[in-house]
Formats: sequence, C-alpha cells, structure tokens
Amino acid sequence: MAVHPPAVADETSPLLPSQDGPGHNGVVPAATKPKELQSSMGQVALLCCARAIDPLAFFTIFPFVNQMIADTAGIDEADVGFYSGIIESLFSVTQMMLMIPWARAADRMGRKPVLILSLAGLSISSALFGFSRTLGQMVFFRCLAGTFGGTVVTVRVMISENSTPDTQARAFSYFSLANTIGTVIGPLLGGALCRPGGVFRHYPYALPTVAAGAFGVTVTVACLMFVNETRKPADHTPHETASPTWTSAKILRSQGVLPVLYIHGLSMMLAFAYTAVSPVFYFTSPRLGGYGFSPFYISLFLGGSGIAQTIWLVLVYPPLHKRLGTGNILRGLCFVWIIFLAATVGASVLHRHGEMVAFWILAPLALILGSSVAMQLTAMQLALDSVSPSPAALGTLNAMSLAIISFLRAVAPAMFTSMYASTLKLSSPGFYTFWLVLGGLVLVLAFTLRWLPEQVEKAPRKLGRSSA
Repeated sequence: MAVHPPAVADETSPLLPSQDGPGHNGVVPAATKPKELQSSMGQVALLCCARAIDPLAFFTIFPFVNQMIADTAGIDEADVGFYSGIIESLFSVTQMMLMIPWARAADRMGRKPVLILSLAGLSISSALFGFSRTLGQMVFFRCLAGTFGGTVVTVRVMISENSTPDTQARAFSYFSLANTIGTVIGPLLGGALCRPGGVFRHYPYALPTVAAGAFGVTVTVACLMFVNETRKPADHTPHETASPTWTSAKILRSQGVLPVLYIHGLSMMLAFAYTAVSPVFYFTSPRLGGYGFSPFYISLFLGGSGIAQTIWLVLVYPPLHKRLGTGNILRGLCFVWIIFLAATVGASVLHRHGEMVAFWILAPLALILGSSVAMQLTAMQLALDSVSPSPAALGTLNAMSLAIISFLRAVAPAMFTSMYASTLKLSSPGFYTFWLVLGGLVLVLAFTLRWLPEQVEKAPRKLGRSSA
C-alpha cells in the first residue's frame, strides 16, 4: 500500500487531518523534517509531562469526591454515587464539546500558545475545586477544568511534529505511559493528602487539588520556557502531492471498520463503567456490598491498579501479543473480566461476613488480575490500525474513535454510578445487581468478537505511521 509523503508542518497545516491533504497522522518523514526535530526526545519528554496533567486533574478527586459530597451537601450515602457520577462526567462533557475549537485555535494561533493557555487554565481550575463549599461550586470548577481540556489534542500533534518515522513509536509509547502515570499519581494525591488538618482544616479537600495544580503550573512554566513551537512558516507550497479523499462515510464503508469501532466502544464502556463505580464501591459500607474503605485505602487501590496496569502493558503485553495475536488476547481478556468481577463480589461477601484475612488475600489478587484488562484497550488500538483502509485515513479513523470515546467518557460515569447507587437501595443480594450487568456486557463483548475482521487476527500491518 502506497504511503503518500506529507509536507512539512507549517502555519497552514491543520491540527485535525485534512481529508484532502497528504500524509498520515501528521508525522513528517525524516528526509523532509528539519534536523533539530529528528533529535527532539527532550521536547517529547516535556510534552509527555504536559500530557500527564489531564489524567492527573481528572483522577485526583476520585478518592475523596464521595466523602466531599456527603460532607458538603449532606447527601445520604445511597445517593452519593449519583452526584459523584455527574461531577466526574462534567469534566469530559465540557472537554468533548470544546476539543475541536481548541484544535482550530492551535491551527490559527500556533501550538504553543494553546498548550500554555490550556495547561494554565486546567491547573488553576483543578486547584480551586478543593476549595468548593457547595455542590454548585464543585460543578462549576469541574466544568471549568474541562473547558481547558485542549492539552490532549495539542500535545498529541506536537509529539507527531517532533517525531520521525524512526522515533514516533517510542515517542507515542511515552505519550501512553504519561497518561498512565497521571492516572496513578492522581488517586494517590487525592487519598494521601485529603483532610490533613492544620491550615487546611476549613478546606479539608484543598491540599490534593492544590498539589495537582502546583504540578500543572510547574509543567506550564517549563513548557513556556523550553518547548518549541512546532508550527513552522512555509518554505514551499503545501500539499504538492495528491492523495485520495477519505471521508468519514467512505471509511465507515471500508471492510472491518464498523465492527472494530463497535467493539472498541463496548470495551471502553466497560472500562469507564468500572473506573467510575470502583471509588464509590470502595467507599460504600460492607453492609451495602462495598469495601467500606477510607479515602487513603481508596487511593491505595486506585493507585495500585494503575501500577499493575503499567506492568501488564509494558512487560506482559508485547510478548503476549507476539505469541497470541490481537484476537486471542481480546477473547482471553473477556474470560479474565468474568473472573475479576466474580472475585470482586466474592471479596465483598467475605468482608461483609467479617472474614478479613480471606478478604485481604482475595481483594488485592482480584485487583492485580483485573488490571490486566487494560491490555484490551491497547489491543483495540492495534485493531484500528489493522482495519484502516489507508495511512491517509488513519487520522480520521482515530478521530472518529476518539469522538466515540469522548462521548462514552462523558455519559458512562453518571449512567453507571447512578445505576450502582440505585442498586444499593435493594435488599441483599440485590445490591450486587450492578456486577451482574457488567458481566452481561462482557458476554455481549465476547459474542461480538465473532465479527472481528480477519485482518485483525493477523500481525499488524506496517503502514508507516504511529498506532498511538
């Protein structure tokens, strides 16, 4: 399959890939890319620090948001999950709505100004969340943080423009690792630093958000001083070569695209459902089927899950994928999902009946095993690569997938935490209904894997662009 070489990125190069423009995923071949960009891993490292701010801001509140809502608004324990789901979702709702405007602003103003503005706004608004004294203030600051969500799309294109075909795989692996690091550090900050007393006794949840904001401000200053603008002035006529037009409709009609997008969306819905409900589940008392953890233990479990995911992805996934392939990994992880859900419910039952030794054996083991399902999402990214009809279509295909994920990230937390909260009003064993629903979704996913395209079962094609 022919690869159409793109022109060097300039002030006319769109952040979102043009349907008519040449290239693939915005990565410039080494032959045409400036020499300074071929040895720019230091730039990539700074950009990855900026990438970590988004998940850091998103997840810092997870360990304590339930207790904060209960303390601030005086809401009953059984209703806390409903409000926490809404607050968690608002970040993604506003981010989804403003992602394309941020991208267009970066095309007009340059990458660096948008990066600095969005980083600074995200850092400050996230810090202010901990000073909320009413439920309305919590909603406002969460929405404000999502408004400055332009960091993700800007960092991604700047990493592409700082990469060559030889370095892009490594650069985007660091990009993914930065997201995981932010996911791990966020809950740890939230659980370890909340309710410290002293000068924060009147604002018991401010210290973790201030710490997250301070890290963001530090990264903002570093990017302001050391990150280079990647949108360069044109020194030739752009788009000198022609390329096929890959409209969204044409891509959707391509073989295997619709099944993979559906399977990817279902996989992400499962991931978002568990991620949103797990802090509420950890917070819920054992008499209602939860673990009854304090914010500190919630942060340990959430942070431990992130660490375990890193190990599964970095050490286990590459050799496992080489041996089994994408399709077999996806099928095997459906089986892991079922075992994980059953073990989670089993640990809750043990805790409820006072079998604490058995609980502390089973619960961490279930967490470690369950963290392996993160490999499902990496496998689905490779599946997207495999069904892309052309390198020139990959950017649009990934944008379509990102739109689905953004929508699910916006609605899934509120939907599933509300569902979980409603099951807590049922008598035993009715409050385990949520886990049966997740198990049903896993079975649906396993069934739909029958439609996995043949090209996904094979080794990933080398299309000459990043799969990140």
